[in-house]
Amino acid sequence: MIVVDTNVLVYFLFPGPLTGTANAASRRDPDWAAPPLWRSELRNVLGRRVRNGSLPITDALETFRDAERILGDREMPVATWAVLDLVSRSGCTAYDGEFVALAQAQAVPLVTADAEILRLFPGIAVSLEEFARG
Repeated sequence: MIVVDTNVLVYFLFPGPLTGTANAASRRDPDWAAPPLWRSELRNVLGRRVRNGSLPITDALETFRDAERILGDREMPVATWAVLDLVSRSGCTAYDGEFVALAQAQAVPLVTADAEILRLFPGIAVSLEEFARG
């Protein structure tokens, strides 16, 4: 199991320059986990695409259902104290702290393309490209 940042999920779901890398990461470890926050973050991405006309709402809803299937029963809550501790020690956002806290609690890597998370948490965060390469 790995924890994936929402950006990895987006790269997996939408064709783009990092889709192949996200697919390779999924082949390496298909058991993806995330805190419940992933839902709001993905809704935000989908909402922007619906609003700008690049994604019909019916496709956005189907994409969200696809994401729910990918994460399956591996949506896991995180302890508030753990998130706030990370925020106070690193200066990261609480949003990022949720993903880091989950990875730490599960003792698995956090796979991300977020440069700030990679910089702040080198012991737990792994770049999508690095993870996909194995």
